Amino acid sequence: MRIEGRDLPGGDELRLRNVHVGVQRKAEVVERVPVSAASAVWEFEVTTREIDGLLDVGGPFVHGRPGARFLYLSWGNVSESGFEMFRRAKLMFGDIPTALLRAAFEGGGVLVGELGLSDAYGDPVCARVRPPGIVWTLR
Repeated sequence: MRIEGRDLPGGDELRLRNVHVGVQRKAEVVERVPVSAASAVWEFEVTTREIDGLLDVGGPFVHGRPGARFLYLSWGNVSESGFEMFRRAKLMFGDIPTALLRAAFEGGGVLVGELGLSDAYGDPVCARVRPPGIVWTLR
């Protein structure tokens, strides 16, 4: 799986000093990218299994219960004491077209989600990001 982020909210350097965004693996935020970057890309494995004709996803990056699985992109300040999260964006597997998820499961390519990482006010995107705010494709 691959998540591609563009339009990071790095324009307000004073207010967003040392803010990073990363993908959440269990309780830890990894592969952090500063908001001043031109783009952000995360690649990781997601396991899939078929249960009674339905696909279920899992792995250390997947959160939620069956039927409501999701990924977190987490925003926080990086300091000497670590990463202090203040906001998260939720990417729901239920928002991925079933045909794309099934094609990825069957080895048809890499599932890619593309999204802008700034909201309408130039702040870090948060809450549930739904299509058309995220576009899912298979490459």
